[in-house]
Amino acid sequence: MEKRRVAAIDVGLKRVGVAISLDGRSALPQQPILRKNRKQAAGEVDRFLREWRVDLLVVGLPKSGSSAEEMQRRIRHFVSLLDFKGEIEFMDEYGSSVEAVERMKGITRQKRDGKIDSIAAQIILERYLQKGRS
Repeated sequence: MEKRRVAAIDVGLKRVGVAISLDGRSALPQQPILRKNRKQAAGEVDRFLREWRVDLLVVGLPKSGSSAEEMQRRIRHFVSLLDFKGEIEFMDEYGSSVEAVERMKGITRQKRDGKIDSIAAQIILERYLQKGRS
């Protein structure tokens, strides 16, 4: 049986972090998508999903926090703009950005290049893959 290709996105207001798993075990951060507007960013996410022939998209969703409801609404709207025909699952992203910053300490200076966003997407994807194995 062929492994499903799984991708994760961490949707932010300025960037969309992206990660992919080709083997169902490990997650690799990809180049983040800079967000000029929703349509452009959704188009680039669609292109990424097509290029990698992704079967399942995991979307980080805040379950708690002061602006969680507003962000959930924005993220669900963003996902509705995608032309993706595969399966979509939402996963609690709680703490993924903080954990991403921790992982990057000492590796690279904290630049606003979006690496943190894609590491956060990687963490969301790793959590999803772990959940499937436990």
